Amino acid sequence: MRQILVIRYGGFGDMILSMGAFRTIRAHHAADRITALTTSRFADLLRHSGYFDEVLLDERLRPWQIGGWLALARVLRGKHFDRIYDLQRNERTTILHWVISFGRHLEWSGVIPGCSHYVRDDPDDRRHIADRVAEQLAVAGIPETKPADLGWLTGDIGHFDLPPSYALLVPGGAPHRPEKRAPAEIFAGLGRHLVGEGIVPALLGSDSERYQIDAICAACPGAIDLSERTSFGDIADLARGAVGAVGNDTGAMHLAAAVGCPSLVLFSAASDPRRVSPQGRRVHIVETDSLHNLTTVRLIAAWQELCGDR
Repeated sequence: MRQILVIRYGGFGDMILSMGAFRTIRAHHAADRITALTTSRFADLLRHSGYFDEVLLDERLRPWQIGGWLALARVLRGKHFDRIYDLQRNERTTILHWVISFGRHLEWSGVIPGCSHYVRDDPDDRRHIADRVAEQLAVAGIPETKPADLGWLTGDIGHFDLPPSYALLVPGGAPHRPEKRAPAEIFAGLGRHLVGEGIVPALLGSDSERYQIDAICAACPGAIDLSERTSFGDIADLARGAVGAVGNDTGAMHLAAAVGCPSLVLFSAASDPRRVSPQGRRVHIVETDSLHNLTTVRLIAAWQELCGDR
């Protein structure tokens, strides 16, 4: 039995976009022991997935936190990994490559020049990250990447007491990327349209979006506030039952799309949908240089097009 390590941090959307790769690696290494290295936020999610035998934590230490680095190095070197899939592909994993491989030979799949299964990471490559990771796995000897299957991810949404017809609105996003958030009034305008169509808007988010969510609820009294009340599994089940989902380029929209919910995703110039758009059976993109230029009329028209594309 070989010892395999898969490295993936990133945000929630990055983790959802990696689920196909996780599933593929698990199938390829069915007889091996697979360990994930991730952050505490995603530890339970990856344990529950069934793709990993063990989950190790890397809390993304700062370069000067020498004691923490040494402790992590001892743990990783003590596992005696035979092959490592570096799906993070950044400067941090370059350090980990040196830490783990120093003085020993191991197989490394990633973008570090000289590693055993090297792929070039071209900053001008406009392909979707899923396609680039598929290329990485092919170079490592796995010619076909399986699609994501999140059937294992479920929650308990009965206590939300939602009506039969509802749509998910996701007005938030990473707190440090405000340019990726459309204005609250745009979501409120769409919410009022939905209410007029007999569809209840259900808002997802966290306390970091409290201002936007409160503003939407005030301007759209028919909306239901589910912020800070949902687990990853709850979001998956809510998306499975929703008429559709509308939101910014953020993790909850990636999950909604991945479980098959018709999804309308809003992109500004801050991110490129060709590289990082959510993946699903019905995903429409609204793209504009600045989301502050987006109008309610355009958003409603895009929603109607999404609903008509069945």
